[in-house]
Formats: sequence, C-alpha cells, structure tokens
Amino acid sequence: MKNIKTFGELKASSYKSKSIKDELRENLIQKLQTGTQIFDGIVGYEDTVIPDIERAILSRHNINLLGLRGQAKTRIARQMTNLLDEWIPIIAGSEINDDPMNPLSIFAKNILAEQGDNTPITWLHRSDRYTEKLATPDVSIADMIGDVDPIKAANLRLSYADERAIHFGIIPRSNRCIFVINELPDLQPRIQVALFNILQEGDVQIRGFKLRFNLDIQFIFTANPEDYTNRGSIVTPLKDRIGSQILTHYPKSIHLSKKITSQEAKIATPQKDKIEVSDLLKTLIEKIADEARNSEFVDLKSGVSTRLTIAAYENLVSTAERRILINNEAKTFARVSDLFGTIAAINGKIELVYEGEQEGSAMVAQTLIGKAIRNYFTELFSDTGKLKKKKTPSPYQAVIDWFGEGNELDILHTERDTTFKKMLDSISGLDEIIDSHLQPVKNNDRYVMKEFVLYALAEHSQIGKTVLERAVQFKDLFGSVFNTKSFDLDEGGLN
Repeated sequence: MKNIKTFGELKASSYKSKSIKDELRENLIQKLQTGTQIFDGIVGYEDTVIPDIERAILSRHNINLLGLRGQAKTRIARQMTNLLDEWIPIIAGSEINDDPMNPLSIFAKNILAEQGDNTPITWLHRSDRYTEKLATPDVSIADMIGDVDPIKAANLRLSYADERAIHFGIIPRSNRCIFVINELPDLQPRIQVALFNILQEGDVQIRGFKLRFNLDIQFIFTANPEDYTNRGSIVTPLKDRIGSQILTHYPKSIHLSKKITSQEAKIATPQKDKIEVSDLLKTLIEKIADEARNSEFVDLKSGVSTRLTIAAYENLVSTAERRILINNEAKTFARVSDLFGTIAAINGKIELVYEGEQEGSAMVAQTLIGKAIRNYFTELFSDTGKLKKKKTPSPYQAVIDWFGEGNELDILHTERDTTFKKMLDSISGLDEIIDSHLQPVKNNDRYVMKEFVLYALAEHSQIGKTVLERAVQFKDLFGSVFNTKSFDLDEGGLN
C-alpha cells in the first residue's frame, strides 16, 4: 500500500477509509482476540484502569484520565498509538492530514478538483499521529484552533475573507491523530468552551469564518483532582461531552510498587555490577512513599508521585556508589544509613502543608524515613509497645543492655564494608534477634538487617541515636542525655 503515490492508484487498491475511532476499535479487537499485550510497562492497572480504557475505545469515546501526578496518565495516552494502523494516506502538502477519500480543507478539495486521479498521495506513520499539548493559562484560541494569517494572505495575495488565509491551530493540524491535552482544568474556560463543538458537532469558528470541519480526532484529556478546586476546573458542558472519565490510582501493593521502581529507575550496568541492594531497602523506599501519602505534613490532594520512589532508589544506589569511589573499593552493598542520601529526592517530590513548611522539607523527609523504618519493623519483628503492655521479656534486651553498659557505635557514612561488618558483629544479641524472627538471612543482607534493627530500636525509643553530617551514633537511650561527646567534622571522628 505504501507504494501508492496517486489518488487514482489509491482508489484502485483495496484501501478503505475509516475514522480514527474505528481504527483504534478494530485494532484493539484484534489484539484482544489474539491476547497481544497493548500497554507495555504499565504495572498495576491490569484489572482496573486498562479494562476501562479498552471499554472506552470499543465505545468510540473520547477519554479523560483523572488522577494524581505520577500515575502514568501520559504514558498510557502515548502508548495508544500502538492501536493505530501503521500507515495512512494523506493528500501531499495538506496541513491537516486530509484523507484523500474525505477531504476537509479548501486546499485538498481544490487540488483534487484540479488534478483528479493524479493528485499526489503521501503516507503518514502512526508514530507521527500523536500530538500533546500542556494546558497553561497563556494558551490562546489561535494556538488551539487557528487564526487569520496576514503574512500568508499577503504572500498568496488573498483577501482576509478568503478561507485560504487561515493558519490552522494545533487541533485541526491533529486531524486523524490522537490529541492529548494535559492538565485540562488549567485551560481557560473560554478555550474549553471552544472545544464544545469540535467534540460534538465538528464546527470550528475562526475570526468570523464558520467552518464545518468534521475533524477526525481521538481526544484524550488528563486532569488532577486537585485542580478541580485549586487552579481551575473542567466546565460542565465540556465534561459532559467527554465519553469516558477513567480514574487512575497509585500501586495497590508494595510488590507492584517495587516492580514499577525497578522497571523505571535508571541504574547503569556498572552500578548494578558493583552495588548490591537488599529487598529490605527496596521495601523501605516504597514504605517511605506510603508514609508520605498518609503524613499530616504532606498535601495529600497534590499526591505523592511514583517518581519519588524511582528517584529515591537512584539516589540510594548513588550514595553507596559514592562510598566505594571514596574508599577505592570494587564492590559494596547499600545500607540503611544510605536512605538518608535520598532526602534530596524526597524533598522535590512532596508538596508540604503549612505545618510541614514550618518543620522544613529536610526534617519532614527524615521523619518519613524514620516512620517507614519504625512501622516496617513491627511487621517483621515483635512490637516493643505490645511487649511492654503484656509485660513480656523483651527479645531485644541483650542489645539494649549492650548499650546500657556504656558501649557506643559510631559509624561513618563512608565506612569501609569490612569495618562496618566488624562493628555490627561486636554488638551482643543482634544475631539472635534476626534468627528468632526471620527465615535464614545470609551474607550482606544479614548486616543490612542488623543495621535495620538498630535504627528501628532507636525509632521505638529503646536505644539512643544521633544522625550527624558524616556519621550516625548509637548509644544508651538515657546515658546519651548526659553524654558530652561531639562529632568533629574536621577530623572526621569523635572527641
């Protein structure tokens, strides 16, 4: 088909013109019948969002994807091009991708009238049939729909009353394409009103020209629920003309969250070869996001994007990588203390309410990390609070007593692995805690778990902990109140 170069050859072929909505529908039906995967890399929507999208396509609906940020709305829209035919014919030189069988523009109609079967045809690939526009307050009617172009009129010696003087906007130029408007509520109401007839009747008005344009477009809109009350709203008549409104959501389990993070995080092969990351730390990163989504310091209407966990995981690996570069080591494993190297990633991914702003973003991030450690510890080990209420002997007493005897543990963030392991091995009772609560934990994972127990006991106020710029100190909870030791940043050690 792609070898066809003229309108006459196209008519003589088996080509049949169809609307983009029929095109999407027919290709979806074929993929569903053959069990072909439609959306690649979209995790956690298999039983919720994707079936809704498939139903909307089968119904030939325009779609509004409604959800908080970082819920793959734009990715879904971009992948819908996979449901388009690979190539479609257009009249050569057409600004609005005129279908040779159903021309819309004056240009296309004139050239067909003049050249007939000799009208030249070109072919448009599906990858070029996607247009995306971010709705911002400065978007104008001319941008979206079009305006009279005085330069074009002058060059072609046309009157402003001549339809050929119109410069088409982004929507007419997206004829026979998927057109996405991101953050629809941010679009000014008067622009939203201009979309009414395009969606329903196909009318377009440009500077007094009332054009009957049956534009063939698959519209996809995205919106954040926050925008309905804050920055703007979708005007009711426009919302009424959108066939399907589909609600997106964050991953519904830690397993799915980890799968998304692992898939999306940009970790270079050398990093993967040199740095080992335990499943415990992968889970903790997802737990941090969960804590943020339930925190009194974070604006929940704004949402906590899955980009938080992706960026935090990248920072975690980079924190460990920095340590081996400083120590000139070949390999290492990420530690619980490396989570504090993710604060920069967390800071940029959360919107704080007033109380959070008072606390400060870095302090809120540290609080989220601490809560994630505290709460996940109670899932894996005995809850220290419940043990106190039951007056049951604490399985953590040996560790608590070790620090109570005046022992302290001061671990530099850049501590070598061999020294780090020796320090943890010196603490009485850590191995027994892990062995009594968990399945066998071996190799480096065991040391990550030991460190996790220390952080968790500190979060549960069983031992004392002080996070410094270059190190973390663990000590007796009550003795630390009277301890006058300070960390010398210049010397990199304790005085």
